[in-house]
Amino acid sequence: MSKRISRREFLSKSSRLAAAAGLGLTVVKSTAVAQAAANEKVGLGFIGVGGRGMSLLTQFLKLGDIEVVAISDLVKSRLERAIARAGGKAKGYHNYEDLLADDNVDAVVIATPPHWHALLFVSACMAGKDVYCEKPMCRLPGEARAMVWAARKYKRVTQIGTQIHSTANYRRAAEIAQSGCLGKISCVRNFFTTNEAPKGVGKPADTEPPADVDWDRWLGPAPYVPFNPARFRVHRYFKDYVGSWLHEMGPHIVDLAFWGTKAGPPLSASAAGGKFVIDDISDIPDTLDVLWEFPDMIMTWHHTAGNSYNFGFGNPPNRGRRLSIRFQGLYGTLVADYGNLEVIPETPKKPPELPEPFLPESPGHQRQFIDCVRSRELPCCNVEYHYPVHIALNLGHISLWVGRKVRWDDKTGTIPDDKEANDMVWPKYREPWKLPVTREEVEANWVTPKQA
Repeated sequence: MSKRISRREFLSKSSRLAAAAGLGLTVVKSTAVAQAAANEKVGLGFIGVGGRGMSLLTQFLKLGDIEVVAISDLVKSRLERAIARAGGKAKGYHNYEDLLADDNVDAVVIATPPHWHALLFVSACMAGKDVYCEKPMCRLPGEARAMVWAARKYKRVTQIGTQIHSTANYRRAAEIAQSGCLGKISCVRNFFTTNEAPKGVGKPADTEPPADVDWDRWLGPAPYVPFNPARFRVHRYFKDYVGSWLHEMGPHIVDLAFWGTKAGPPLSASAAGGKFVIDDISDIPDTLDVLWEFPDMIMTWHHTAGNSYNFGFGNPPNRGRRLSIRFQGLYGTLVADYGNLEVIPETPKKPPELPEPFLPESPGHQRQFIDCVRSRELPCCNVEYHYPVHIALNLGHISLWVGRKVRWDDKTGTIPDDKEANDMVWPKYREPWKLPVTREEVEANWVTPKQA
């Protein structure tokens, strides 16, 4: 029979595994699972069980070798529904702090609105919990750096919820791009188009919050505003909670661009866009272009919410979501989306010679996280891997907000020679909320994550 183990016993066994590795945490080299703990269940705590959180709860429950021991949500009806979905035995908490203090929780799954992610992630690491955190992992560069700092300092296993990374098509696209068969890649272009015009999320009026919703705490570190059903139901359309579709879909799409090129943090970002065609109460751009500069290439992002043209790849426009990632190399171009890829040679008579598979297969995004909680290896989308991806996305928004190009110095974690932009690097949370670590602590002895 499977069994639960005490928090102290779990940490003791994890520490011995880490010590045996000699490095504390190591990068996953294969899909093998540490067999010593195969009959022990990992105690999971869920923070946020709205639509995405409930989906993750369902997916993790399918694994079998986990036990959902605690759930936290600020909506009473959601909390009750999630406890029932988990079998009725999980302890329910209104406040996340109480869940993090629960010794039965070995790892947490964070699926709140994104403006909460960094604060919860750092707090969980400090509480000795491993962390699966939904994307986007953060909104600002300082939050990204604090999350890396916390995972390193407290030796936590982390996984960011970009589950598309664990699919075979993405892996194959990354292999082709990394192999060199395309020749020198000088440009990668990311496209995401959809058509939500003209009404978008509509114009519902502000109201009193429902009786079972703790609206003030839901807002948490974000500025206080009256309750609005659109803000609550589809928070991705509001700057204070997400930023724009660059943060909502960018982590999935731009992930492949970074994986295929092993690009580190960008040197600069330039963004232009606005709300031009959608008439609703949202405050994010419906049209946005971003250009990132790297030492030896450029990368772009293009998004429209009023036109779903597919740029010649994938399904034709029908107002649905269309996306692609295009690696432009000296000998050919690789175009990919979630489930398809195509290599177009520069010289048809001499197409690029595609490599044999060489990247490890994934057992599944959630499966790998639980395996790594036991083995103390690093999952494929750990916070250090995702750091340069999110620095790029975060800088894109800062450039949009200040209306000019911003340069990035990763050694110091600053936007030099631009006080207005640099003041946006670290968050300014609504009191009494704050990151449980200072900028000075994070920046002391900072080392930029290396891309595997």
